[in-house]
Amino acid sequence: MTMSLPALRRTILALAVSAVALAGAARADDPPQPRSEATAPAGQKGGRGGTAQSASQSPSSTAEPHRLPSDSTTKQTLDLPGRPLNFAATAGSIRVFDGKGEPLADIAYTSYELDGADRATRPVTFLFNGGPGASSAWLQFGAAGPWRLPLDGEALSPSASPEVKPNAETWLDFTDLVFIDPVSTGYSRFVATGEDARKSFYSVDGDVNSIALVIRRWLEKHDRLVSPKYVAGESYGGIRGPKVVRQLQLQHGVGVRGLILVSPLLDFREFTGTSLLQYVATLPSYVAVAREAKGSVKRADLADVEAYASGEFLADLVKGEADKEATNRLADKIAELTGIDQAVSRRLAGRFDVGEFRREFDRKNGRVTGRYDASVRGFDPYPDSSSSRFGDPSGDALQAPLTSAAVDVLSRKLNWRPEGSYEVLNGSVEGHWDFGRGINPPQSVSELRQILATDAKLNVLVAHGLFDLATPYFGSKRVLDQLPAFATQRVKFVVYPGGHMFYSRDGSRQALRGEVEALIRE
Repeated sequence: MTMSLPALRRTILALAVSAVALAGAARADDPPQPRSEATAPAGQKGGRGGTAQSASQSPSSTAEPHRLPSDSTTKQTLDLPGRPLNFAATAGSIRVFDGKGEPLADIAYTSYELDGADRATRPVTFLFNGGPGASSAWLQFGAAGPWRLPLDGEALSPSASPEVKPNAETWLDFTDLVFIDPVSTGYSRFVATGEDARKSFYSVDGDVNSIALVIRRWLEKHDRLVSPKYVAGESYGGIRGPKVVRQLQLQHGVGVRGLILVSPLLDFREFTGTSLLQYVATLPSYVAVAREAKGSVKRADLADVEAYASGEFLADLVKGEADKEATNRLADKIAELTGIDQAVSRRLAGRFDVGEFRREFDRKNGRVTGRYDASVRGFDPYPDSSSSRFGDPSGDALQAPLTSAAVDVLSRKLNWRPEGSYEVLNGSVEGHWDFGRGINPPQSVSELRQILATDAKLNVLVAHGLFDLATPYFGSKRVLDQLPAFATQRVKFVVYPGGHMFYSRDGSRQALRGEVEALIRE
């Protein structure tokens, strides 16, 4: 879709205003957090409840009823195989202001700091998830935090127990951890009212500015500016991560030693419109799902498929449907590799988008595959419908237990009890997100090149799951292969059995922890 010149100018202006609004907040003299005993109204969701502002009220006084509780720090002991961990856990928030010193939002965080460590040499890692609209609960209670909620097998159910258990694979052994919930996720909320406040956060640049600011403010607040620093992002965190590191380098005077990207999306361009590369990116994962149904699969088992996807398959795609011989050849090959009916593959010209594959792969049994993890099957609620009307059996089932687990840990273990609802995955955020529509869809590859070029000591770890159809691993592999030699030498790419949250599998979680530890201890 093309955009007229006036519309393009309006889009650029809107993005510039959004970026400036939060850039003004990123200053060392940000107003300190005022203390108040006021709490948010009961039943408030996302900080939007409360009484309407009168003409005589100032924005600051109106914001106080929306305020999160004061930070809570507790001492914790975790008994893990072969070692105990004694640490301080803090649940709290950092208030973000605009350029005029007026409060905009309270960004919630949960931090874990090991007892007895030298702050000057002890690493600290900042973690966030994606969405946009996802809290950090997925990484905190699935992979890196001190407590873990089982996320696979029989636990993959809305009615599964939300009870967490000690996480033997926690990263806390070798780095302190700070989990950040962007505004409108977790308990993070707006304290300012009006559309302008929302627009200043619900955009690619505004979001990055706010997260970078929170990182710098946390470092100051906890006296950790001299600590070695790392950033970890999952999913849309692949867009956030390199941009946040770049923002820290240029705007906040904070250097980052390593970037960890878990199931990242690095470039929206290959998943939009009519790009043929979307079919190249997903094919190895489709075949991995088909082979997993017959036995365990590792990436090495897909070498033939990767070669075909980037070679003969791509060549036949480029020839187009006008070339019937090429089209039938690739359609029949896809049917052979995936087990999908040849007639269906020919009808679709071998071009399966993710939704079509998820429905067609096991349609004969009335089941659909997961999007987050296509090795997971679920019932199609409308198996006879001519349209796709199903959810994600690998993701939808996790929201209830994960939400309950997060609320229980924060309130019972960490003694932090905000009013209102905890948003583990807030769909309204993505619905209102400004992706910078136009001729340049969001991508973070430019910032990835820049941060690697700027800091010769910075290393990057990119980790994916084989069966992930949300952010297919082969899409990232192709993007990373285009980096210059100086960059590829410091970017490690690993792929594990599993889906988007591949760390739900014990072996994959253990392997990821080993790679992260090696990066941080390097």
